[in-house]
Amino acid sequence: MSCCEKNMNKAIKAVIFDLDGTITEPFFDFDKIKKEIGLPEGCGPLLEAMEKMTGKQRQRAEKILHRHEQLAVAKSTLNPGTKETLHTLTDIGVKMGILTRNKRNNALAVLKKHALKFDMVVGREDGPVKPDAFGVAHTCEKFGVSPCQTLVVGDYLFDLQCARSAGAIAVLLANHKDAQQFACCADYTIENIEQILDIIAQRNVKL
Repeated sequence: MSCCEKNMNKAIKAVIFDLDGTITEPFFDFDKIKKEIGLPEGCGPLLEAMEKMTGKQRQRAEKILHRHEQLAVAKSTLNPGTKETLHTLTDIGVKMGILTRNKRNNALAVLKKHALKFDMVVGREDGPVKPDAFGVAHTCEKFGVSPCQTLVVGDYLFDLQCARSAGAIAVLLANHKDAQQFACCADYTIENIEQILDIIAQRNVKL
């Protein structure tokens, strides 16, 4: 039984968002980045593959990744409905966090570019990255809320896995062709970011 099913009487007090593909429109082509770095097909997630590199290999890979991440900041565009949704969450007193496998400073640059305000941003230098539960647990602790009072919203499997591992509510933003393969790991599946407001309204009205 999922956290969602066991805790339907828990009001939502916080939402933790993924960044690329969730707050912003998808930008990164990780297959292309891995090919440029020289990683073989089937090497697994990029950050984990980089951890296995020698010092010089890692330094070169980090330079390539940094260039792509800077470009992602410069070219970032918001997903439809993002600003309106965030404004509503602020108005109803829901805490908001960003949890990304990107660097925190890159995430902050994206938020500054689009004039978005979040209560907390957790990047890859802050602790174990998604799908580890660290980022969700850490954010909930700082917010003073239970994971089962928290939605974790993302467009990829790692977002759902870290939510489930931490005991939070996993929300899949199914806005790309591969999203449905992750739906089995989600408590809720939505097609646009504004639909999280419906989830919050449905759960909170039960109290």
